[in-house]
Amino acid sequence: MNLRVEYRASLSLVGTVVRYLSVPLVAPLLVSVYYGESVAPFLVTIALALGVGTGLERLDPEPELGAREGFLMVAVTWLAVGLVGAVPYLIEAHGVPGIVAPLAPASTLANPVNALFESMSGFTTTGATVLGDISFDTHGRGIMLWRQLTQWLGGMGIVVLAVAILPELSVGGAQLMDAEAPGPGIEKLTPRIAETARVLWGVYAGITALEIVLLYGMHVAGPALGMPELAPNMTLYNAVAHGLTTMPTGGFSPEARSIEAFSAAVQWVIVPFMVAAGINFALFWGVITGNPRGMLRDVEFRAYVGAVGAVAVLLAGLLFTGGFVDAVPAGDATFDADYLAQVTAAVSGNLEPALRHAVFQSLAIVTTTGYASIDFNTWAPAAQYVLLFGMFLGGSAGSTGGGIKIIRWVVIAKSLRRELFTTAHPDAVRPVRLNGRALDERGVRGIFAFTLLYISLFFLSALVLFLDSVRADTAFSVLEILSAAATTLGNVGPGFGALGPMGSYLPFTNASRLYMIFLMWIGRLEIIPVLVCFTPEYWRR
Repeated sequence: MNLRVEYRASLSLVGTVVRYLSVPLVAPLLVSVYYGESVAPFLVTIALALGVGTGLERLDPEPELGAREGFLMVAVTWLAVGLVGAVPYLIEAHGVPGIVAPLAPASTLANPVNALFESMSGFTTTGATVLGDISFDTHGRGIMLWRQLTQWLGGMGIVVLAVAILPELSVGGAQLMDAEAPGPGIEKLTPRIAETARVLWGVYAGITALEIVLLYGMHVAGPALGMPELAPNMTLYNAVAHGLTTMPTGGFSPEARSIEAFSAAVQWVIVPFMVAAGINFALFWGVITGNPRGMLRDVEFRAYVGAVGAVAVLLAGLLFTGGFVDAVPAGDATFDADYLAQVTAAVSGNLEPALRHAVFQSLAIVTTTGYASIDFNTWAPAAQYVLLFGMFLGGSAGSTGGGIKIIRWVVIAKSLRRELFTTAHPDAVRPVRLNGRALDERGVRGIFAFTLLYISLFFLSALVLFLDSVRADTAFSVLEILSAAATTLGNVGPGFGALGPMGSYLPFTNASRLYMIFLMWIGRLEIIPVLVCFTPEYWRR
Protein backbone atom coordinates (compact mmCIF):
# COMPACT_ATOMS: atom_id res chain seq x y z
CA MET A 1 0.00 0.00 0.00
CA ASN A 2 1.25 3.48 -0.85
CA LEU A 3 1.08 5.12 2.58
CA ARG A 4 0.42 8.81 3.00
CA VAL A 5 1.54 8.92 6.64
CA GLU A 6 5.24 9.26 7.44
CA TYR A 7 4.91 7.00 10.45
CA ARG A 8 8.66 6.93 11.10
CA ALA A 9 8.60 10.65 11.81
CA SER A 10 5.74 10.17 14.26
CA LEU A 11 7.40 7.26 16.05
CA SER A 12 10.70 9.14 16.20
CA LEU A 13 9.08 11.96 18.14
CA VAL A 14 7.23 9.44 20.33
CA GLY A 15 10.69 8.10 21.17
CA THR A 16 11.82 11.58 22.18
CA VAL A 17 8.92 11.90 24.61
CA VAL A 18 9.47 8.39 26.01
CA ARG A 19 13.17 9.11 26.50
CA TYR A 20 12.43 12.28 28.45
CA LEU A 21 9.90 10.39 30.59
CA SER A 22 12.95 9.09 32.44
CA VAL A 23 13.38 12.56 34.03
CA PRO A 24 10.22 12.65 36.22
CA LEU A 25 10.97 9.06 37.30
CA VAL A 26 13.86 10.49 39.31
CA ALA A 27 11.44 12.09 41.82
CA PRO A 28 9.89 8.83 43.12
CA LEU A 29 13.35 7.24 42.96
CA LEU A 30 14.65 9.88 45.41
CA VAL A 31 11.59 9.39 47.64
CA SER A 32 12.31 5.65 47.72
CA VAL A 33 15.91 6.38 48.73
CA TYR A 34 14.71 8.72 51.51
CA TYR A 35 12.33 6.12 52.95
CA GLY A 36 14.78 3.24 52.54
CA GLU A 37 12.73 1.46 49.86
CA SER A 38 13.95 -0.42 46.81
CA VAL A 39 14.81 1.79 43.84
CA ALA A 40 14.69 -1.12 41.37
CA PRO A 41 11.23 -0.25 39.94
CA PHE A 42 12.47 3.18 38.89
CA LEU A 43 16.00 2.29 37.79
CA VAL A 44 14.66 -0.45 35.51
CA THR A 45 11.98 1.87 34.09
CA ILE A 46 14.47 4.70 33.52
CA ALA A 47 16.76 2.32 31.63
CA LEU A 48 13.81 1.02 29.60
CA ALA A 49 12.57 4.55 28.76
CA LEU A 50 16.05 5.64 27.66
CA GLY A 51 16.61 2.50 25.58
CA VAL A 52 13.22 2.36 23.86
CA GLY A 53 13.10 6.12 23.37
CA THR A 54 16.57 6.26 21.79
CA GLY A 55 15.73 3.31 19.53
CA LEU A 56 12.54 4.96 18.26
CA GLU A 57 14.32 8.28 17.69
CA ARG A 58 16.70 6.59 15.26
CA LEU A 59 13.82 5.69 12.94
CA ASP A 60 13.93 9.24 11.59
CA PRO A 61 16.78 11.51 12.79
CA GLU A 62 15.17 14.61 11.24
CA PRO A 63 11.39 14.12 11.55
CA GLU A 64 8.94 16.47 9.84
CA LEU A 65 5.35 16.55 10.98
CA GLY A 66 2.25 17.06 8.91
CA ALA A 67 -1.32 16.97 10.21
CA ARG A 68 -1.60 13.20 9.86
CA GLU A 69 1.75 12.54 11.49
CA GLY A 70 0.64 14.80 14.35
CA PHE A 71 -2.47 12.72 15.03
CA LEU A 72 -0.44 9.50 15.00
CA MET A 73 2.29 10.93 17.19
CA VAL A 74 -0.17 12.15 19.84
CA ALA A 75 -2.21 8.93 19.88
CA VAL A 76 0.84 6.65 20.12
CA THR A 77 2.55 8.89 22.69
CA TRP A 78 -0.30 8.50 25.15
CA LEU A 79 -0.36 4.74 24.63
CA ALA A 80 3.42 4.55 25.01
CA VAL A 81 3.58 6.55 28.26
CA GLY A 82 0.80 4.36 29.65
CA LEU A 83 2.83 1.25 28.88
CA VAL A 84 6.06 2.68 30.32
CA GLY A 85 4.20 3.98 33.37
CA ALA A 86 3.00 0.45 34.18
CA VAL A 87 6.55 -0.92 34.47
CA PRO A 88 7.24 0.32 38.05
CA TYR A 89 4.05 -1.39 39.23
CA LEU A 90 5.08 -4.67 37.60
CA ILE A 91 8.63 -4.49 38.93
CA GLU A 92 7.32 -3.84 42.44
CA ALA A 93 5.04 -6.87 42.22
CA HIS A 94 7.32 -9.32 40.38
CA GLY A 95 10.83 -8.02 40.98
CA VAL A 96 13.58 -8.76 38.46
CA PRO A 97 14.23 -12.52 38.11
CA GLY A 98 17.60 -13.41 39.60
CA ILE A 99 18.31 -9.81 40.63
CA VAL A 100 15.50 -8.25 42.67
CA ALA A 101 12.95 -10.19 44.74
CA PRO A 102 9.25 -9.24 44.48
CA LEU A 103 8.62 -6.20 46.70
CA ALA A 104 4.81 -6.41 46.84
CA PRO A 105 3.82 -9.92 45.68
CA ALA A 106 0.30 -9.46 47.06
CA SER A 107 -0.30 -6.36 44.94
CA THR A 108 -3.27 -6.47 42.58
CA LEU A 109 -0.95 -4.75 40.09
CA ALA A 110 0.91 -8.02 39.60
CA ASN A 111 -1.65 -8.62 36.85
CA PRO A 112 -0.25 -6.80 33.75
CA VAL A 113 -3.76 -5.71 32.73
CA ASN A 114 -4.25 -4.13 36.14
CA ALA A 115 -0.86 -2.41 36.00
CA LEU A 116 -1.69 -0.93 32.58
CA PHE A 117 -5.16 0.08 33.84
CA GLU A 118 -3.67 1.94 36.81
CA SER A 119 -1.04 3.61 34.64
CA MET A 120 -3.48 4.68 31.92
CA SER A 121 -5.93 5.87 34.57
CA GLY A 122 -3.12 7.95 36.01
CA PHE A 123 -1.83 9.58 32.83
CA THR A 124 -5.32 10.23 31.47
CA THR A 125 -6.27 11.68 34.90
CA THR A 126 -9.23 9.31 35.12
CA GLY A 127 -8.64 8.29 38.72
CA ALA A 128 -10.29 4.87 38.43
CA THR A 129 -8.26 2.36 40.40
CA VAL A 130 -7.69 -1.38 40.66
CA LEU A 131 -5.59 -1.19 43.81
CA GLY A 132 -7.09 -3.65 46.23
CA ASP A 133 -5.19 -2.16 49.16
CA ILE A 134 -4.34 1.54 49.10
CA SER A 135 -1.79 1.66 51.90
CA PHE A 136 1.92 1.90 52.56
CA ASP A 137 1.77 -1.58 54.08
CA THR A 138 1.48 -3.02 50.57
CA HIS A 139 3.02 -0.34 48.36
CA GLY A 140 6.11 1.79 48.85
CA ARG A 141 5.90 5.56 49.13
CA GLY A 142 7.93 5.90 45.96
CA ILE A 143 5.44 3.81 43.98
CA MET A 144 2.51 5.73 45.45
CA LEU A 145 4.17 9.04 44.55
CA TRP A 146 4.71 7.77 40.97
CA ARG A 147 0.99 7.01 40.87
CA GLN A 148 0.27 10.63 41.84
CA LEU A 149 2.91 12.05 39.50
CA THR A 150 1.46 10.28 36.44
CA GLN A 151 -1.70 12.32 36.93
CA TRP A 152 0.16 15.61 37.25
CA LEU A 153 2.14 14.90 34.08
CA GLY A 154 -1.01 13.95 32.17
CA GLY A 155 -3.14 16.84 33.42
CA MET A 156 -1.92 19.70 31.25
CA GLY A 157 -0.74 17.19 28.67
CA ILE A 158 2.34 15.13 27.93
CA VAL A 159 2.63 16.59 24.44
CA VAL A 160 2.02 20.18 25.61
CA LEU A 161 4.89 19.68 28.06
CA ALA A 162 7.05 18.24 25.28
CA VAL A 163 6.28 21.23 23.03
CA ALA A 164 7.25 23.55 25.89
CA ILE A 165 10.68 22.02 26.51
CA LEU A 166 11.74 20.28 23.28
CA PRO A 167 12.78 22.54 20.39
CA GLU A 168 12.30 19.73 17.85
CA LEU A 169 8.55 19.80 18.56
CA SER A 170 8.10 23.58 18.23
CA VAL A 171 7.57 23.53 14.47
CA GLY A 172 4.55 21.23 14.58
CA GLY A 173 3.59 22.30 18.10
CA ALA A 174 0.31 24.00 17.18
CA GLN A 175 -1.22 20.97 15.51
CA LEU A 176 0.11 18.65 18.23
CA MET A 177 -1.51 20.77 20.93
CA ASP A 178 -4.76 20.92 18.96
CA ALA A 179 -4.77 17.12 18.68
CA GLU A 180 -4.17 16.72 22.43
CA ALA A 181 -6.20 19.71 23.65
CA PRO A 182 -8.85 19.03 26.28
CA GLY A 183 -11.60 20.81 24.33
CA PRO A 184 -12.17 22.45 20.94
CA GLY A 185 -8.62 23.83 20.96
CA ILE A 186 -6.01 25.76 22.95
CA GLU A 187 -5.97 29.51 22.45
CA LYS A 188 -2.62 30.83 21.28
CA LEU A 189 -1.60 33.18 24.09
CA THR A 190 1.76 34.29 22.71
CA PRO A 191 3.27 34.62 19.21
CA ARG A 192 5.20 31.35 19.63
CA ILE A 193 3.35 28.13 20.35
CA ALA A 194 6.20 26.78 22.51
CA GLU A 195 5.97 29.90 24.64
CA THR A 196 2.21 29.38 24.96
CA ALA A 197 2.87 25.83 26.16
CA ARG A 198 5.33 27.16 28.74
CA VAL A 199 2.79 29.73 29.94
CA LEU A 200 0.12 27.04 30.40
CA TRP A 201 2.49 24.77 32.29
CA GLY A 202 3.76 27.70 34.35
CA VAL A 203 0.24 28.60 35.50
CA TYR A 204 -0.48 24.93 36.16
CA ALA A 205 2.70 24.42 38.20
CA GLY A 206 2.22 27.67 40.10
CA ILE A 207 -1.32 26.83 41.27
CA THR A 208 -0.18 23.31 42.17
CA ALA A 209 2.62 24.72 44.34
CA LEU A 210 0.20 27.13 46.03
CA GLU A 211 -2.13 24.27 46.96
CA ILE A 212 0.73 22.21 48.40
CA VAL A 213 1.87 25.15 50.52
CA LEU A 214 -1.65 25.82 51.83
CA LEU A 215 -2.37 22.16 52.63
CA TYR A 216 0.87 21.63 54.49
CA GLY A 217 0.63 25.08 56.07
CA MET A 218 -2.68 24.05 57.63
CA HIS A 219 -0.93 21.05 59.15
CA VAL A 220 1.84 23.07 60.82
CA ALA A 221 0.06 26.36 61.50
CA GLY A 222 -2.20 25.18 64.33
CA PRO A 223 0.49 23.77 66.66
CA ALA A 224 2.84 26.63 65.77
CA LEU A 225 0.23 29.16 66.93
CA GLY A 226 -0.84 27.12 69.95
CA MET A 227 -4.16 26.25 68.33
CA PRO A 228 -5.85 22.89 67.54
CA GLU A 229 -4.63 21.23 64.36
CA LEU A 230 -6.71 22.07 61.29
CA ALA A 231 -5.29 19.18 59.27
CA PRO A 232 -3.95 16.49 61.61
CA ASN A 233 -2.83 13.97 58.98
CA MET A 234 -2.00 16.36 56.13
CA THR A 235 1.72 15.57 56.24
CA LEU A 236 4.14 17.01 53.71
CA TYR A 237 3.89 13.77 51.72
CA ASN A 238 0.08 13.96 51.67
CA ALA A 239 0.15 17.65 50.77
CA VAL A 240 2.40 16.98 47.78
CA ALA A 241 0.42 13.88 46.79
CA HIS A 242 -2.91 15.71 46.74
CA GLY A 243 -1.43 18.84 45.18
CA LEU A 244 -0.25 16.66 42.29
CA THR A 245 -3.73 15.24 41.68
CA THR A 246 -6.11 18.18 42.24
CA MET A 247 -5.04 20.50 39.43
CA PRO A 248 -4.90 17.71 36.82
CA THR A 249 -8.44 16.72 37.93
CA GLY A 250 -7.03 13.27 38.61
CA GLY A 251 -8.37 12.14 41.97
CA PHE A 252 -5.78 9.54 42.99
CA SER A 253 -5.07 9.64 46.72
CA PRO A 254 -2.65 7.67 48.89
CA GLU A 255 -5.50 7.53 51.43
CA ALA A 256 -7.98 4.66 51.04
CA ARG A 257 -10.85 6.98 52.03
CA SER A 258 -9.79 9.72 49.61
CA ILE A 259 -10.45 13.24 50.96
CA GLU A 260 -12.88 11.88 53.54
CA ALA A 261 -9.76 10.96 55.52
CA PHE A 262 -9.10 14.66 56.16
CA SER A 263 -10.81 17.40 58.12
CA ALA A 264 -13.65 19.61 56.90
CA ALA A 265 -11.18 22.50 56.70
CA VAL A 266 -8.99 20.55 54.24
CA GLN A 267 -12.03 19.73 52.12
CA TRP A 268 -13.00 23.41 51.91
CA VAL A 269 -9.43 24.40 50.97
CA ILE A 270 -9.38 21.89 48.10
CA VAL A 271 -12.69 23.23 46.72
CA PRO A 272 -11.30 26.44 45.09
CA PHE A 273 -8.49 24.46 43.51
CA MET A 274 -10.99 22.09 41.90
CA VAL A 275 -12.84 25.18 40.66
CA ALA A 276 -9.58 26.49 39.19
CA ALA A 277 -8.79 23.14 37.57
CA GLY A 278 -12.05 23.28 35.60
CA ILE A 279 -11.46 26.81 34.24
CA ASN A 280 -9.87 27.52 30.85
CA PHE A 281 -6.22 28.22 31.70
CA ALA A 282 -6.10 30.95 29.07
CA LEU A 283 -8.36 33.00 31.36
CA PHE A 284 -5.74 32.83 34.13
CA TRP A 285 -3.22 34.24 31.66
CA GLY A 286 -5.64 37.13 31.06
CA VAL A 287 -5.80 37.80 34.81
CA ILE A 288 -2.00 37.69 35.10
CA THR A 289 -1.54 40.10 32.19
CA GLY A 290 -4.00 42.66 33.55
CA ASN A 291 -7.40 41.64 32.20
CA PRO A 292 -9.27 40.11 35.17
CA ARG A 293 -12.65 41.22 33.81
CA GLY A 294 -12.13 38.98 30.79
CA MET A 295 -12.76 35.94 32.98
CA LEU A 296 -16.03 37.32 34.34
CA ARG A 297 -17.25 38.25 30.85
CA ASP A 298 -16.39 34.87 29.35
CA VAL A 299 -19.51 32.95 28.34
CA GLU A 300 -18.03 29.54 29.09
CA PHE A 301 -16.80 30.60 32.54
CA ARG A 302 -20.25 31.87 33.49
CA ALA A 303 -21.86 28.67 32.18
CA TYR A 304 -19.33 26.55 34.09
CA VAL A 305 -20.01 28.36 37.38
CA GLY A 306 -23.75 28.17 36.74
CA ALA A 307 -23.68 24.44 35.96
CA VAL A 308 -21.62 23.55 39.03
CA GLY A 309 -23.76 25.84 41.18
CA ALA A 310 -27.00 24.28 39.95
CA VAL A 311 -25.77 20.72 40.62
CA ALA A 312 -24.45 21.74 44.06
CA VAL A 313 -27.70 23.46 45.11
CA LEU A 314 -29.76 20.47 44.00
CA LEU A 315 -27.52 18.01 45.85
CA ALA A 316 -27.40 20.19 48.97
CA GLY A 317 -31.18 20.23 49.09
CA LEU A 318 -31.37 16.45 48.70
CA LEU A 319 -28.73 15.78 51.35
CA PHE A 320 -30.11 18.31 53.82
CA THR A 321 -33.55 16.73 53.60
CA GLY A 322 -32.21 13.23 54.17
CA GLY A 323 -31.24 12.01 50.71
CA PHE A 324 -29.63 8.77 51.90
CA VAL A 325 -30.55 5.12 51.42
CA ASP A 326 -32.61 3.58 54.23
CA ALA A 327 -30.45 0.49 54.61
CA VAL A 328 -27.34 -1.17 53.18
CA PRO A 329 -28.41 -3.08 50.04
CA ALA A 330 -28.15 -6.85 50.35
CA GLY A 331 -24.74 -8.07 49.22
CA ASP A 332 -23.24 -4.56 49.05
CA ALA A 333 -19.84 -4.66 50.76
CA THR A 334 -18.83 -1.07 49.91
CA PHE A 335 -20.11 0.30 53.25
CA ASP A 336 -21.84 -0.96 56.39
CA ALA A 337 -24.83 -0.03 58.52
CA ASP A 338 -22.73 1.83 61.11
CA TYR A 339 -21.16 4.06 58.46
CA LEU A 340 -24.56 4.73 56.89
CA ALA A 341 -26.03 5.73 60.26
CA GLN A 342 -23.01 7.93 60.97
CA VAL A 343 -23.11 9.94 57.72
CA THR A 344 -26.90 10.20 57.75
CA ALA A 345 -26.88 11.66 61.27
CA ALA A 346 -23.98 14.00 60.45
CA VAL A 347 -25.40 15.42 57.21
CA SER A 348 -29.22 15.25 57.26
CA GLY A 349 -30.64 18.46 58.70
CA ASN A 350 -27.16 20.01 59.13
CA LEU A 351 -26.47 22.86 56.73
CA GLU A 352 -22.64 22.99 56.72
CA PRO A 353 -21.98 19.27 56.11
CA ALA A 354 -24.77 19.05 53.53
CA LEU A 355 -23.46 22.12 51.69
CA ARG A 356 -19.81 21.02 51.97
CA HIS A 357 -20.36 17.53 50.58
CA ALA A 358 -22.72 18.85 47.88
CA VAL A 359 -20.25 21.50 46.69
CA PHE A 360 -17.26 19.17 46.96
CA GLN A 361 -18.84 16.25 45.10
CA SER A 362 -20.42 18.51 42.46
CA LEU A 363 -16.99 19.90 41.62
CA ALA A 364 -15.28 16.51 41.88
CA ILE A 365 -17.71 15.00 39.36
CA VAL A 366 -18.32 17.92 36.96
CA THR A 367 -14.61 18.74 36.69
CA THR A 368 -13.88 14.97 36.60
CA THR A 369 -11.46 15.28 39.55
CA GLY A 370 -12.90 12.16 41.16
CA TYR A 371 -12.13 12.93 44.81
CA ALA A 372 -14.61 11.89 47.48
CA SER A 373 -15.41 13.69 50.72
CA ILE A 374 -18.03 11.05 51.50
CA ASP A 375 -19.02 7.64 50.13
CA PHE A 376 -21.85 8.66 47.81
CA ASN A 377 -22.97 5.03 47.61
CA THR A 378 -24.87 5.98 50.77
CA TRP A 379 -26.86 8.59 48.83
CA ALA A 380 -30.39 7.94 47.64
CA PRO A 381 -30.87 7.12 43.92
CA ALA A 382 -32.07 10.67 43.15
CA ALA A 383 -28.77 12.18 44.34
CA GLN A 384 -26.73 9.52 42.54
CA TYR A 385 -28.47 10.20 39.24
CA VAL A 386 -27.71 13.90 39.66
CA LEU A 387 -24.02 12.91 39.90
CA LEU A 388 -24.38 10.68 36.83
CA PHE A 389 -25.77 13.67 34.93
CA GLY A 390 -22.82 15.77 36.12
CA MET A 391 -20.37 13.29 34.59
CA PHE A 392 -21.46 14.44 31.12
CA LEU A 393 -20.91 18.17 31.72
CA GLY A 394 -17.14 18.29 32.02
CA GLY A 395 -14.83 21.23 32.68
CA SER A 396 -13.97 24.10 30.37
CA ALA A 397 -12.05 23.83 27.13
CA GLY A 398 -8.38 24.47 27.86
CA SER A 399 -8.76 23.13 31.41
CA THR A 400 -7.59 19.77 32.70
CA GLY A 401 -11.16 18.47 33.06
CA GLY A 402 -12.60 15.61 31.02
CA GLY A 403 -16.14 14.94 29.80
CA ILE A 404 -17.92 16.60 26.91
CA LYS A 405 -16.90 20.11 28.08
CA ILE A 406 -19.09 23.06 29.02
CA ILE A 407 -18.23 25.00 25.86
CA ARG A 408 -19.85 22.36 23.67
CA TRP A 409 -23.06 22.45 25.69
CA VAL A 410 -23.08 26.26 25.38
CA VAL A 411 -22.72 26.08 21.60
CA ILE A 412 -25.38 23.36 21.34
CA ALA A 413 -27.80 25.45 23.43
CA LYS A 414 -27.16 28.54 21.30
CA SER A 415 -27.57 26.49 18.10
CA LEU A 416 -30.90 25.06 19.24
CA ARG A 417 -32.11 28.53 20.18
CA ARG A 418 -31.00 29.75 16.74
CA GLU A 419 -32.92 26.88 15.13
CA LEU A 420 -36.12 27.87 16.93
CA PHE A 421 -35.66 31.50 15.88
CA THR A 422 -35.01 30.71 12.21
CA THR A 423 -38.00 28.37 12.18
CA ALA A 424 -40.19 31.34 13.08
CA HIS A 425 -38.20 33.71 10.81
CA PRO A 426 -37.08 31.66 7.75
CA ASP A 427 -35.37 34.61 6.03
CA ALA A 428 -33.24 35.56 9.02
CA VAL A 429 -29.46 35.06 8.98
CA ARG A 430 -28.31 34.50 12.55
CA PRO A 431 -24.84 33.09 13.24
CA VAL A 432 -24.00 31.38 16.51
CA ARG A 433 -21.92 33.81 18.54
CA LEU A 434 -19.55 33.14 21.39
CA ASN A 435 -18.16 36.08 23.37
CA GLY A 436 -19.33 38.37 20.59
CA ARG A 437 -17.63 36.43 17.79
CA ALA A 438 -19.51 34.48 15.12
CA LEU A 439 -18.54 30.81 15.03
CA ASP A 440 -17.68 29.04 11.81
CA GLU A 441 -20.56 26.75 10.81
CA ARG A 442 -18.15 23.89 10.22
CA GLY A 443 -17.00 24.21 13.83
CA VAL A 444 -20.61 24.16 15.05
CA ARG A 445 -21.29 21.00 13.05
CA GLY A 446 -18.11 19.47 14.47
CA ILE A 447 -19.35 20.10 18.02
CA PHE A 448 -22.67 18.40 17.27
CA ALA A 449 -20.83 15.50 15.61
CA PHE A 450 -18.45 15.05 18.57
CA THR A 451 -21.27 15.15 21.12
CA LEU A 452 -23.32 12.61 19.18
CA LEU A 453 -20.26 10.37 18.80
CA TYR A 454 -19.48 10.69 22.52
CA ILE A 455 -23.01 9.76 23.63
CA SER A 456 -23.25 6.93 21.09
CA LEU A 457 -19.91 5.53 22.26
CA PHE A 458 -21.10 5.78 25.87
CA PHE A 459 -24.19 3.65 25.21
CA LEU A 460 -22.21 1.20 23.05
CA SER A 461 -19.60 0.86 25.81
CA ALA A 462 -22.28 0.28 28.44
CA LEU A 463 -23.66 -2.51 26.25
CA VAL A 464 -20.19 -4.06 25.79
CA LEU A 465 -19.52 -4.00 29.54
CA PHE A 466 -22.96 -5.43 30.28
CA LEU A 467 -22.54 -8.31 27.80
CA ASP A 468 -19.11 -9.16 29.19
CA SER A 469 -20.49 -9.14 32.74
CA VAL A 470 -23.25 -11.55 31.63
CA ARG A 471 -20.66 -13.79 29.96
CA ALA A 472 -18.55 -13.84 33.13
CA ASP A 473 -21.61 -14.18 35.37
CA THR A 474 -20.70 -11.11 37.42
CA ALA A 475 -23.58 -9.18 38.94
CA PHE A 476 -23.62 -5.46 38.20
CA SER A 477 -26.56 -3.10 38.48
CA VAL A 478 -27.60 -0.87 35.58
CA LEU A 479 -26.25 2.17 37.43
CA GLU A 480 -22.87 0.48 37.96
CA ILE A 481 -22.56 -0.39 34.26
CA LEU A 482 -23.62 3.09 33.13
CA SER A 483 -21.22 4.74 35.55
CA ALA A 484 -18.33 2.48 34.45
CA ALA A 485 -18.80 3.56 30.82
CA ALA A 486 -19.30 7.23 31.74
CA THR A 487 -16.36 7.48 34.15
CA THR A 488 -13.77 5.82 31.91
CA LEU A 489 -14.80 7.55 28.68
CA GLY A 490 -15.11 10.90 30.46
CA ASN A 491 -12.00 10.38 32.64
CA VAL A 492 -14.09 10.92 35.78
CA GLY A 493 -12.85 8.09 38.04
CA PRO A 494 -15.21 6.65 40.64
CA GLY A 495 -18.60 5.24 39.73
CA PHE A 496 -21.33 3.69 41.84
CA GLY A 497 -21.67 0.45 43.77
CA ALA A 498 -18.58 -1.75 43.77
CA LEU A 499 -16.65 0.85 41.74
CA GLY A 500 -17.65 3.71 44.01
CA PRO A 501 -15.29 6.23 45.60
CA MET A 502 -14.13 3.75 48.25
CA GLY A 503 -14.19 0.74 45.92
CA SER A 504 -12.28 -0.30 42.81
CA TYR A 505 -12.69 -1.69 39.29
CA LEU A 506 -11.34 -5.11 40.29
CA PRO A 507 -14.73 -6.88 39.99
CA PHE A 508 -14.62 -6.45 36.20
CA THR A 509 -12.97 -9.07 34.01
CA ASN A 510 -9.63 -8.56 32.29
CA ALA A 511 -11.49 -8.14 28.99
CA SER A 512 -13.67 -5.35 30.43
CA ARG A 513 -10.69 -3.62 31.98
CA LEU A 514 -8.82 -3.74 28.66
CA TYR A 515 -11.83 -2.16 26.99
CA MET A 516 -11.94 0.53 29.68
CA ILE A 517 -8.22 1.21 29.11
CA PHE A 518 -9.16 1.89 25.48
CA LEU A 519 -11.98 4.21 26.62
CA MET A 520 -9.65 6.17 28.91
CA TRP A 521 -7.12 6.54 26.11
CA ILE A 522 -9.53 7.83 23.48
CA GLY A 523 -11.52 9.86 26.02
CA ARG A 524 -8.44 11.83 27.09
CA LEU A 525 -7.69 12.68 23.45
CA GLU A 526 -11.26 13.69 22.59
CA ILE A 527 -11.94 10.42 20.71
CA ILE A 528 -11.41 11.58 17.11
CA PRO A 529 -7.57 11.97 17.08
CA VAL A 530 -7.32 8.29 18.06
CA LEU A 531 -10.19 6.80 16.07
CA VAL A 532 -9.10 8.55 12.86
CA CYS A 533 -5.88 6.52 12.98
CA PHE A 534 -7.96 3.34 12.64
CA THR A 535 -9.62 4.40 9.37
CA PRO A 536 -8.27 3.21 5.97
CA GLU A 537 -8.66 6.73 4.53
CA TYR A 538 -6.18 8.09 7.06
CA TRP A 539 -3.40 5.84 5.75
CA ARG A 540 -4.05 5.95 2.00
CA ARG A 541 -2.35 8.43 -0.26
